[in-house]
Amino acid sequence: MTALEVDHVDAAYGPYRALFGVSFAVPDGGAVALLGPNGAGKSTVARVVSGLLPATAGRVVVDGTDVTGWPAYRVARAGVAHVPEGRGIFAELTVEENLVVAFRQRAGRRAVAGALARAYDAFPVLGERRRQRGGTLSGGQQRLLSLAKVLVVPPKLLIADELSLGLSPAVVDAVYEQLRLINQQGTALLIVEQQVDRVLALAHGAVVLEHGTVTFDGPAAEALAAAELLLAGEIPPPS
Repeated sequence: MTALEVDHVDAAYGPYRALFGVSFAVPDGGAVALLGPNGAGKSTVARVVSGLLPATAGRVVVDGTDVTGWPAYRVARAGVAHVPEGRGIFAELTVEENLVVAFRQRAGRRAVAGALARAYDAFPVLGERRRQRGGTLSGGQQRLLSLAKVLVVPPKLLIADELSLGLSPAVVDAVYEQLRLINQQGTALLIVEQQVDRVLALAHGAVVLEHGTVTFDGPAAEALAAAELLLAGEIPPPS
């Protein structure tokens, strides 16, 4: 069984069509990189899979269950966590309050203490600033907070959109180490990332998009060459 199957999915923003027959799969416990230039449709795929944007055609199947058309909260309850591009925190709550709200919702009250300890161990700066309001953190620290809410309580499938955005190289190293660990524990990953070398070092497979269409779907080891050719304009999108 696959963790995720995207089957001939179309999507649109009003009259603007963004995805055209997109198909790929993420195997159980696998890690797939979703690559392509800006505007290729990567974040749109992430939004469709997590229920934030309805598909206009095709199917989305999570762990064997067809979730096409489900609202985002039902997709989340099915075991899908989405860390969108941006920060996604409660600005008026402290760091610890942000984490407690997330952990209670996802793991229950009894698991909160352990989850907090893991979050502060993985991202020490959050422990140092646990009493600070989220909105007063730096952009990179806010990004870490949004990631910690998901990474320390691993879902069945994690969709991560532009993980490295706003983070220093050292912090990105820490984030990718956490991704590697939760992947080893069985969480499947779909990672949208601009730092191609970084994500391909973690991923087993890769999908390259151009103009809302899949131009490559295969092993991560072969994806870098395909992405470079696409960015150079040497691989036209399929008709």
